[in-house]
Amino acid sequence: MAHVFQTFKKDEKPHPRWRFEYRDWRGRKKKGTGYASKSETLKLAMKLEREAYEVRKGYRPPPKASYLHRARPFNEVAAEFTAWGNAQGGRCGKPWSRGHARMRETYLTWWKDRLGLEVLGDVEDVLPRVEKALQELQRKNKAGKTLAHYADGLAAFCDWCEERGYLESDPLKGLAPFDKTPKTVRRAMTQEEIRRLLEACAPHRRLLYEVASCTGLRAGELRALTTANLDDARGGLTLDASWTKNRKGGFQPLPSMLVARLRTWAGERRAEQLYQTYTRKKDKPPPENPLLYVPSHPARELDEDLTAAGIPKWAPGGKLDFHACRVAYTTFVIEAGANVKEAQSLVRHATPQLTLDVYARTRSDRLAEVAERVGAVVLAETAPKLPQRLAVGAEAFNATQEPTSGCTEPLMVEAAGIEPASQDASNGASTRVAKRLYGSPRLVSAALACSDAASPVALICVASDRSNTDQPVLATQLRTPQAGLPQSRCWS
Repeated sequence: MAHVFQTFKKDEKPHPRWRFEYRDWRGRKKKGTGYASKSETLKLAMKLEREAYEVRKGYRPPPKASYLHRARPFNEVAAEFTAWGNAQGGRCGKPWSRGHARMRETYLTWWKDRLGLEVLGDVEDVLPRVEKALQELQRKNKAGKTLAHYADGLAAFCDWCEERGYLESDPLKGLAPFDKTPKTVRRAMTQEEIRRLLEACAPHRRLLYEVASCTGLRAGELRALTTANLDDARGGLTLDASWTKNRKGGFQPLPSMLVARLRTWAGERRAEQLYQTYTRKKDKPPPENPLLYVPSHPARELDEDLTAAGIPKWAPGGKLDFHACRVAYTTFVIEAGANVKEAQSLVRHATPQLTLDVYARTRSDRLAEVAERVGAVVLAETAPKLPQRLAVGAEAFNATQEPTSGCTEPLMVEAAGIEPASQDASNGASTRVAKRLYGSPRLVSAALACSDAASPVALICVASDRSNTDQPVLATQLRTPQAGLPQSRCWS
């Protein structure tokens, strides 16, 4: 039987609101807090017990699991969500990273204060207020990616609650995405800029920049490297799934020269000494036997080195920060001739679109070179060809080099249309064409010896060397009875 009762504080003063007790549809005793009015609290208790009785009799369906969690405190459910993430909420069932867990807690706290969330039931029908809060952030010139992070902080919590039946449906299912086009982009450093940077920085940062530019590893991944990750036999670094961003192990090849320098550096334990000198209490403790020294703010250290090297941080191609080393590495990999799959594997991306569309950059000088090569093909001026006429019957022959023993198939030059008709008809002058004469120019002499010494003969021969692949030269030999000696000339 439903009834109400009153509780008292430590100073023996009664609480302002009455408490009630009833039996739910499973027959279990349930307690709750009602109103300041005793009669209103009793009405509430009797209503709940009547509904539970109708469920037991089958007059109405039992309440969904989400109904049982509506009254749970929001902080209690949020703490359960955080504990799950720190245990197995990351990729491949791995825990959240330290930074990811911190941001999840920060966003949930912000939404709790902004929306006034006290119990889990307050999250239902919250979409209009969430959109209004995000629009206010947008008016404060927050980037689209920042707005997406705020929205995802609450959306991930709602998805998790829906999967466990704490919420009947996702209240943020209709939330439209924001444009996440970055306001600023990173540019890839050129070979000359990297050379100047390495010359201007400190020796320990020089090694850090070299490894970052030759592997594309992120700052957190470089900080997690230990001396055990350096593989001299394979010539590179072994990557542990516990600290890579994609939560997958792997191997990152390195230039042999850099592997030797890293081995020397590791033997001197220089990174451990630098951590002991510069690490503050609030900084994340370094790993045991670190391979490299990575400062707590590598982007800030890079800014100082860029200034010392005279390299502008902002340029027409974008800005430079520490993550720009990964952009430069991706660009160098593609410029070195790697195919799409090789580039994707080296930078450890899930899709080739991320490699090509987000990280790879084009350079204006290389684009200009490509344009020049295309222009050389399209705009090439071809020399005008002089009109040529073939002798009658010569169409059946080609320029293939083949041996010949002498002159064959003589034709009158006048009839072939090569020379005008002979004017000295009284002397019976005639000009004959000897076709298919291939080989050395010395064959011309042999052809002349075969001809009639009393009549002028025009011998057309292909003077070429069988060991030479150049275009054959078309030559003629003309002999007249009056001159007695051959005269040579070349035809094009």
